[in-house]
Amino acid sequence: MKIAFKMKLMPGFQEEYKKRHDEIWPEISALLKETGVADYSIFLDEETNTLFAVQRQNGSSSQDLGDHPLVKKWWAYMADIMETNADNSPVSKPLKMMFHLE
Repeated sequence: MKIAFKMKLMPGFQEEYKKRHDEIWPEISALLKETGVADYSIFLDEETNTLFAVQRQNGSSSQDLGDHPLVKKWWAYMADIMETNADNSPVSKPLKMMFHLE
């Protein structure tokens, strides 16, 4: 299954967001893969600072891992550059698929 969702980046943090994800912790990558998340991409709309994420799932979504201590640590690390909820999770909204070509 493929899902998409959007998040919001704080203005002026495009380079920092990219840097942090270029240096993503190996433990986070491993956790995502172990729980069935694959082919995960995040795109940026530079006009609105909106992040669009797309991922394939064979099990959990990255959005379902919020109770994992490592994910909580990652959220805390990213909280200063993104819109977040009270628990530091990114404010995210699911997106409805309107078209897919394989």
